[in-house]
Amino acid sequence: MAIRQPIVTVAGHVDHGKTSILDCFRGSCVQSGEAGGITQKISFTKYPLSQIKKACGLLDDVNLEIPGFLFIDTPGHAAFTSLRNRGGSLADLAILVVSAKEGIKPQTAEVLKILRENKTPFLIAFNKIDTISGWRSRGGLKESIEGQAINVKQEFDEALLTFQGALSSHGFESDLYYEVEDFTKKIAIVPCSAKTKEGIAELLFVLCGLSQKYLKERLEVSLIGKGVILEVKKEKGMDCIEAILYDGILKVGDEVVIASLTGQVIVSKIRALEEIVPLSFKYKNVKSVSAATGIRLHLTTKEGIVSGMPFQKLEGNLKEISAEFEEEVSEAIEVDKKGIIVKADSLGSLEALLILLKQEGISVVKAGIGSVGKADVVNAKANLEINELDAVILGFNVDIEEGLELGGVKIFSDEVVYKLIDNLKEWRGVRQAEIEREKLMGLVPIVKLEILHKYVFRNSNPAIFGVRVAGGKLLKGCFLIDEDDAKVARVKGIQLDKENVDSASENEEVAVSLPGVNFERRLGDKKFLYADMGAKDFKKFKENKDLLSDSEKRVLMGLAEVKRGKNAGWGS
Repeated sequence: MAIRQPIVTVAGHVDHGKTSILDCFRGSCVQSGEAGGITQKISFTKYPLSQIKKACGLLDDVNLEIPGFLFIDTPGHAAFTSLRNRGGSLADLAILVVSAKEGIKPQTAEVLKILRENKTPFLIAFNKIDTISGWRSRGGLKESIEGQAINVKQEFDEALLTFQGALSSHGFESDLYYEVEDFTKKIAIVPCSAKTKEGIAELLFVLCGLSQKYLKERLEVSLIGKGVILEVKKEKGMDCIEAILYDGILKVGDEVVIASLTGQVIVSKIRALEEIVPLSFKYKNVKSVSAATGIRLHLTTKEGIVSGMPFQKLEGNLKEISAEFEEEVSEAIEVDKKGIIVKADSLGSLEALLILLKQEGISVVKAGIGSVGKADVVNAKANLEINELDAVILGFNVDIEEGLELGGVKIFSDEVVYKLIDNLKEWRGVRQAEIEREKLMGLVPIVKLEILHKYVFRNSNPAIFGVRVAGGKLLKGCFLIDEDDAKVARVKGIQLDKENVDSASENEEVAVSLPGVNFERRLGDKKFLYADMGAKDFKKFKENKDLLSDSEKRVLMGLAEVKRGKNAGWGS
């Protein structure tokens, strides 16, 4: 049986050199043409056997059976998660690109989690070794590493050991590729430099060796065309579908079945077919294609087709394919009975985001593909009554419809998964503290007032005079005591700049109205007033002191001194 090209995805943290390494393979320079030097969309490169042999002289005496590679270059933010098939990674192998000086960064960690989840074999391109001070290329890679000056070798060894330790903490043991005896137990590390091309031949060599030794059975192809939709694009006013064919053969005129989010599959006929040209980003019209390759499909029906969905050639087995697709989509979008709402740009991205959220202990009640819209906001609003922290929509690499009335719903949107999750976690932490503080402050107000004796506007019935909020917050209706713990009165009114207000904050000077008080007789010799508080409430504040400001803590300490003048054990 024929074997196809292994599908190799190149992944890693932004700016660690993924596209630059692929440029070394294909001899192009895409990186400089990308906006901001970051890959904008998934692109694939068909890399034939003839090019492998040309780029890797180490293979002269090796009988390679694979017909080449299909390289997938993904945006750093996508963590190659747009690519899946039948419950696992579409990639047969992955190259995880890591900067020698930076090691494991947030997106590297993300990729490691997805690799583990999908059980995808991978190797490490330990890139940018040319940035190690004093590094000199000295022939073959092994000889070059071992022949560096002592101080240079020491810096390299330190970077390598630090990285290996970090990798081990993620559950992966590793070693330099020429030290690995069993590639099923240790991850191979290939030091390299996309800038100087050092180690690139060795990277290809290890890739070929792993493919030849471990992937033969996986690479056997059938005759039934199977693939994954990557993107629906507009080209010259026409819709076309960019996809990867990972198994079998497709021809013009074939009918294909495409999965959808509704559970109702889409059946369409191929009007025209284009295939990616080897070592380029151009396409050519063809009558048929065989896996593995990048293709463009021109279909008779395009309604409802979304990124990340699987498709398969129809051969009178619609019911069987429909059942398979329904199971696959439901497995990918597994949600909880409560939680936040999540939207992503493709099925694979959505599945990966759900995996990462689950690992963070964040529940998801509803998940979908496409832009954030009115229905999502309506669903999120329902959470306001249940748990305000779940009244959230997370949008990964998707648009947000304009003019949405959020009404208390929080939307987080980003093209970088780890930023999206970090922003959500940070907001939840802050909001949780705010909610707890609001509950705490609902007990009784914390306030200390300094009496401004120069500003007595009315002596009695009611007494109206000026105060400065020395700490905490003054609320209308709070009951005041003096510095001897004697009851004074309830605050009937507060005026700020001659306007009636319900509260006053620290350092604000306001006039207060106290009924039943003769200012001169009752407060003429007093300096401070406090909001009264019971010992039980004081203890609750004390238990939650992390939620209080320094000023509020000082007011409470002052109040405790006042209370303990009469009762030494008060609030203890």
